[in-house]
Amino acid sequence: MKTGGIDGCKLGWLFVSFEEGNERYEVIESRERLEQLLLESGRIFVDMPIGLEDEEYNRECDVLMRKEIGSDYAPSVFSPPIRPALAAPSYAEANMISFEYTGKKLSLQSWNITPKIQLIDELLTKDNGLEEKVLEAHPEHLFQILNGGLIFQKKNLKKGIKHRLELIREEEPVAEDFFREIKEEYRRSDVGEDDIVDVMILALFAKWSEQKELKTIPKEIHKDSMGLPKAYHFV
Repeated sequence: MKTGGIDGCKLGWLFVSFEEGNERYEVIESRERLEQLLLESGRIFVDMPIGLEDEEYNRECDVLMRKEIGSDYAPSVFSPPIRPALAAPSYAEANMISFEYTGKKLSLQSWNITPKIQLIDELLTKDNGLEEKVLEAHPEHLFQILNGGLIFQKKNLKKGIKHRLELIREEEPVAEDFFREIKEEYRRSDVGEDDIVDVMILALFAKWSEQKELKTIPKEIHKDSMGLPKAYHFV
């Protein structure tokens, strides 16, 4: 099974795989290449909302995840757009649609990544089987599992990035080389240090999911109106 982690960055998407004997990374800038890579893979953990609500502002999995990772990191779990607002042409219109259905406006953070949410949604709702192998996960949750508890330095601090990189490097020594090489190849404004460590933790847990039991938050998975799971995955 080919496994990896993927997340959005300014240039498009960052992909990392720790598959034994085929460890690699790639920055993806086109829809076509993203779809090809996902189709070629066996399991991908992605830090991007997948299953969406139609009329509720909060997904159950987001409410539960905020409790799971604690109040200091709860703001990193934001509510994605509801499905009716997904294709809105402007932030103002998306806000109007969100307020009409839920009584709450769409956050600017959610709006900024809505094009990427929409792209993943389009790829996963096509009849190509991707919905079974592209799974949503939350990097901070995975880092806490790997650390055996809370990480007390956040990613906006150098020591927070360093700690996360050290945790991954203990499991995958090549992670340090990947981190350095990506920083040398791309400007920080295009691929951030936090993007790199987030994708690497996703890749690590996707690899582990080959051998370990796949778990979800919530335990009982509910699917959205397009058949996509509203759940975070981990091992």
